[in-house]
Amino acid sequence: MSTLLLVGGTDDTVVKAKELGVTVLLLQHPTKISAIQEAAADAVRIVDFTSWSAVEPVAEELWDVHGFDVALSLTEPGLDNAGRINDRFGLGGTGLAVTRLFRDKLAMRAHLALHDPAAVPAASLAERGDLDAYAARHGFPFIVKPTDATAGIGVLKVDGPDELERAWEHVTRLRGTRTDRVSTLFLLGEFLMERYIDGEEYSVETFSFNGRHVVVAVTEKWVEPRSFAEVGHVVPARMSAADEELIRAEVPRFLTTMGLRDGVAHTEVRVGSRGVAVIESHNRVAGDAITDLVEGAYGIDLVMYSVGWPFGLVPELPERPVARAGASTRFVVGTPGRVLSVSGVEAAAAAPVALVVRVSAKPGDEVRALRDNWDRLGLVAVTGLDADDAVANGARLIESVIDIQVETEDGTVVRAGAAEITEAVPA
Repeated sequence: MSTLLLVGGTDDTVVKAKELGVTVLLLQHPTKISAIQEAAADAVRIVDFTSWSAVEPVAEELWDVHGFDVALSLTEPGLDNAGRINDRFGLGGTGLAVTRLFRDKLAMRAHLALHDPAAVPAASLAERGDLDAYAARHGFPFIVKPTDATAGIGVLKVDGPDELERAWEHVTRLRGTRTDRVSTLFLLGEFLMERYIDGEEYSVETFSFNGRHVVVAVTEKWVEPRSFAEVGHVVPARMSAADEELIRAEVPRFLTTMGLRDGVAHTEVRVGSRGVAVIESHNRVAGDAITDLVEGAYGIDLVMYSVGWPFGLVPELPERPVARAGASTRFVVGTPGRVLSVSGVEAAAAAPVALVVRVSAKPGDEVRALRDNWDRLGLVAVTGLDADDAVANGARLIESVIDIQVETEDGTVVRAGAAEITEAVPA
């Protein structure tokens, strides 16, 4: 039998592995376990899977009792220990060394610099003087961000000398805190500085087969320019053929340099004055319902591929999958204040074009200005005849079906709406 040790994961991941006939041994965090996972998995161990001292004895016990063929995680905080398990038992799956290059953004920059003298310069930010030293050497603007966070947490653009003190205050305020208001699995620790990358932003969803990297989809991303929070996605990206070819050439080269041979990856890039430049990458599936967009547009289930490929249960993909539709995620945002009521979510989810509808806002919740992805109130992922049609469908569901009433700080009651976007114009 094909036996998978899954480190963390969602209901969807466990269920899809079982649908393929895989035996699933699940390590799940006590705050993330669900009845669906307990019913579907063949064995469940409740453990803080971010702690190797907690995971190691449990993995040893499962190895002795059940045995397993590979360890896998599709969630960011589980990646390191999945890699450690693969190394510990000589399983051949992605190990810790490769995973750390993806998880640690400073390590990624240092590794890329070994292979390309023109790579984006980066440096550790440990004390106030590091900001002055980086600015003196590389100039402005540059980015300050945590080395291993997600969802746009803590990203700050430093445009000039008068912003250096603010940047240091930003770092000292965040260091040692939890990364979001939803999960407690991340703790902000180290920060880095790196050159600001200009241009339009995209993410690239790939799957690797024994070192052959297939670009499954290029996702057009809408990013709030001040906070870098993501406010929308479209698949396939509406971009020039020339830029798409650059991405399709560069991202596989990047993945080879990083040492990834098998499995899914989600790589964020910008196409600007320096050509295609990688912002960061993750050897896991994308968030924000992007996997649903890929399946809606291309008919390719990246979660199913992730749990099936280690056992040869899914076929290799062609080099250039063809989109059969468009798909888009649009986020719901509100004016700062407090949520009064939420309605229309079930009606939106029942719409024929809907793929996923998630609303996290509840009556009484605080609504904050958009600083990062956790300040969004919900998302709507939909299909359409093409990308433009999908974008219109998402906006329509948010504006006419989902009704989130917010009392603002001055007592006015307003309705939350679709995040404002600035669309890229194809060259």
